[in-house]
Amino acid sequence: VQLQASGGGLVQIGGSLRLSCAASGLTFSRAAMGWFRQAPGKEREFVAAISRSGRTTSYADSVKGRLTISRDNDKKTVFLQMNSLTPEDTANYYCAAVHTILTAPLDTTPTGYPYWGRGTLVTVSS
Repeated sequence: VQLQASGGGLVQIGGSLRLSCAASGLTFSRAAMGWFRQAPGKEREFVAAISRSGRTTSYADSVKGRLTISRDNDKKTVFLQMNSLTPEDTANYYCAAVHTILTAPLDTTPTGYPYWGRGTLVTVSS
């Protein structure tokens, strides 16, 4: 399984970025996808998750209303649209995947995802 995240970069406060994560080697349409982030000196934390179909999403309280997760099953890609960015959003962002059954609840813990990509760095500065 390979998960390739991209789209990170340097952005000013209040700016926007769109992260992408292209998947291969797994049955994408049967995988729930998640985004996590890790800032220097901090533990990895949950950002957002999306169900196999894309109908169900979950967000950390700190990002609700600013970040939006979506997916394109035909392209085997998950996205994270990031708006109104603040310095607190500065971190390495990782996408993760887990094969699930259709009715499984979304997991918000890193241990719930066996497949991980390398991070893409997002830096928000003034």
